[in-house]
Amino acid sequence: MKPHSKTPASRRTASKAASSKSNPAGVVTLEMVAQQAGVSPSTVSRILNGTATVSPDKKVAVDAAIKKLGFRPNPVARGLAGGRTMSVGVLTQTISSPFYGEALLGIEDELERAGYIPLFVSGHWTEGEERNAIEALLSRRVDALIVLAGRLSNTALQAYAKRLPMVVVGREVKGPRLFSLSFENRQGGVLATQHLIECGHTRIAFIAGDPGHEDALEREAGYRQALEQAGLAFDPGLVMPGDFTEAGGLMAVNRLLDSRAPFTAIFASNDQAAIGAALGLYRRNVRVPDDVSLVGFDDVAPARFAIPPLTTVRQSVYETGAQAALAALELLRGNTPVATLPAPTLVPRESTRRVIR
Repeated sequence: MKPHSKTPASRRTASKAASSKSNPAGVVTLEMVAQQAGVSPSTVSRILNGTATVSPDKKVAVDAAIKKLGFRPNPVARGLAGGRTMSVGVLTQTISSPFYGEALLGIEDELERAGYIPLFVSGHWTEGEERNAIEALLSRRVDALIVLAGRLSNTALQAYAKRLPMVVVGREVKGPRLFSLSFENRQGGVLATQHLIECGHTRIAFIAGDPGHEDALEREAGYRQALEQAGLAFDPGLVMPGDFTEAGGLMAVNRLLDSRAPFTAIFASNDQAAIGAALGLYRRNVRVPDDVSLVGFDDVAPARFAIPPLTTVRQSVYETGAQAALAALELLRGNTPVATLPAPTLVPRESTRRVIR
């Protein structure tokens, strides 16, 4: 009688154990994604690395398979294969800021989809700290940099861009391997001021932003442009310095009230300053909008839940971060980004009202 032709139990057990070691329970592999999507493993790999030119249907199929199976790319393996760390350094200014928080979320979401991780550092609006933060990111061999505003000169940013791809948000700067995204802050300032003028206000105060920030200067320029277009005289006594913070808005409105200059409306250079101004008005028994109408800028989440809800100029902060991340990924692929930001729009809420004559 011939020996049994099936594999002995001991060998089957050993084979199963070896298979278990090579693919532990619960681990989703690239090959499993390829099988689910109906493509080759190399196609999945190229899509993940951003080096594949494939049909939209294949990319949709791979994305769907990744989502269904819960596949998470191994950044170490991918980095070793491509000579990259699969990380992008992000220089922000204040991580706790609601403005930067939304932008960072947009960056994180887009980088995660591409298998990259962001490394966040803060510059705190100090040139020296910004340089130290960038050097720290470079020492960790990040593949690209995203810089959100800041104090560093264009020359300094251009020098860093010679070392690795860079996206700069909030200013216009050009150079090899460098892409900048800037919002139409001047037009946004025009929209905010025009809204108050259309409500019948002629004495409109302005709480300025940080004078070292290009966005702040452009928003003030929009304020002055709207006054000029409406034939209203610019009064420097109605412009109060600020710093884009709630505390700055509170102090600015106190100075404005103490000056006894007549006004019926305030345009604050960002929502945080407007929320601080609203608190200052409340403490001085000035009602919003019954006594003074108030407009902010940015449309961050706290503006929607303020009392009363804040009329503001919307720039999609999340979209700004997402577009910056997509631009960085394009630079890493050797492409020229074509990202643009949505135009500013006015979001009227209960903090403004028409003047009753």
